Amino acid sequence: MSFSDLGLSQKVLDAVTATGYTEPTPIQAQAIPEILARRDLLGIAQTGTGKTAAFTLPMMTLLEQGRARARMPRTLILEPTRELAAQVEESFNKYSVGQRLNVALLIGGVSFGDQDMKITRGVDVLIATPGRLLDHFERGKLLLTGIEILVIDEADRMLDMGFIPDIERICKLVPFTRQTLFFSATMAPEIQRLTETFLHNPVRIEVARQSTTASTITQRLVASHSHAGAKRETLRRLIRDAEELQNGIIFCNRKSDVHIVYKSLSKHGFNVAALHGDMDQRSRMAALEAFRNGTVPLLVASDVAARGLDIPEVSHVFNFDAPHHAEDYVHRIGRTGRAGRKGTAYTIVSEADAKSLAAIEHLIKSKIEFDGPDLANLPPDEGERRPERKSSRPRGERSERGRGRREEGKRPQREIDILAAADEDNVEVTEKPPRAPRPERAPRAERAPREDRPERAERPRRDDRRSRDRDEDGPTPMGLGDHVPSFMLRSVKLPPKTVEVDEPETADHRED
Repeated sequence: MSFSDLGLSQKVLDAVTATGYTEPTPIQAQAIPEILARRDLLGIAQTGTGKTAAFTLPMMTLLEQGRARARMPRTLILEPTRELAAQVEESFNKYSVGQRLNVALLIGGVSFGDQDMKITRGVDVLIATPGRLLDHFERGKLLLTGIEILVIDEADRMLDMGFIPDIERICKLVPFTRQTLFFSATMAPEIQRLTETFLHNPVRIEVARQSTTASTITQRLVASHSHAGAKRETLRRLIRDAEELQNGIIFCNRKSDVHIVYKSLSKHGFNVAALHGDMDQRSRMAALEAFRNGTVPLLVASDVAARGLDIPEVSHVFNFDAPHHAEDYVHRIGRTGRAGRKGTAYTIVSEADAKSLAAIEHLIKSKIEFDGPDLANLPPDEGERRPERKSSRPRGERSERGRGRREEGKRPQREIDILAAADEDNVEVTEKPPRAPRPERAPRAERAPREDRPERAERPRRDDRRSRDRDEDGPTPMGLGDHVPSFMLRSVKLPPKTVEVDEPETADHRED
């Protein structure tokens, strides 16, 4: 089957031919005719199967007729991350050569003014993240009453990021007669409930079993000790020994680990970039572009890069941490082995990852083999041995040199930790020369008895210091010192006192 058999317009077919694609993928072959027939669709396919082109190509065919109006886009595509939204915009720019389609991108980290100018001119295709879309709507800069096609891409990622309430609100703002397209790699129960609410008699297309990995990916486990130094050393060994390594993505569970691994690899001479959610938009796009064009062969990233990013030339994926959610494993390793290419995925596991590993193998319904010894046969880690902090002296006994003095030939614990951390990363540390002993202090001279000391001059009391600055003959003011106002020194005539005399009680006032 070729793209010409799917019912696409000639302009779209010419653009597809110019990009070099000849045969559609299974999800494209089944979804494109249904979308052109204006039916709601629920597409489930493993990552890397061409879901983006499955809805962009028929949308361009449907949008050839009609015209966009100011602040009223004709189609809306919702993406969970900025990187995915920018990638969909690139797909439209690539396939819409020769067509007059206005595309606008609404994502965070970009000026509101530039986005508002594009919306004002009229937009055929609006690609947005849910948060920024609602910000424009609440400001009164955007109307959703002209939406003809609504696309919700990576719906399971929307669920993980907490966007489901925003999706429900957006679905209520667009017209009821719209065409709704759902695409996802997995189908959680919450996503199933959402599709039953907002899709009308949808066509369900499932080209692969849910939560399966591509057959073109070679998956291996690598056993390591649990501390971070051993895992970083294992990662460096894997990168050096990897066969046919063109480029690779290194996934970490936490943003702080992304920064630490990035610094460690850079320190050991690797050309690497970092990508995580706390970076500003310009730095994120620059790192992704450098990795995409081959300037940087290694990318250390969080799960922000695990969903939907289309980088066909990724040859290896390294999981520095086993993901907490088994579904994330499917998306992470799906960055390699795309479009029929071969790929390799390594996952570094320790004894603490036994529960996560069991959940991953249960989800993908297959056993992942170890590359080298497994956890049970892992040799002991010599670098993990540390001198004991506690002293061998009995409790309560002090050293001969006193409290706080270290024994001869024994290092303090802080120096031990620094040397051990340097040894983990093979960094040479120059030791400081031993400190020379302090000279003996001369005995303190005996003090003279207190009664033999010269008496110090007696300091004047506070009252004496006050009276020293006043004239002895003058009146002594009370409370205000020398700054008593003159009106307060005037004599005051008081009215005469009246003495009240008790009247004798009468018979009427007496008590019985």
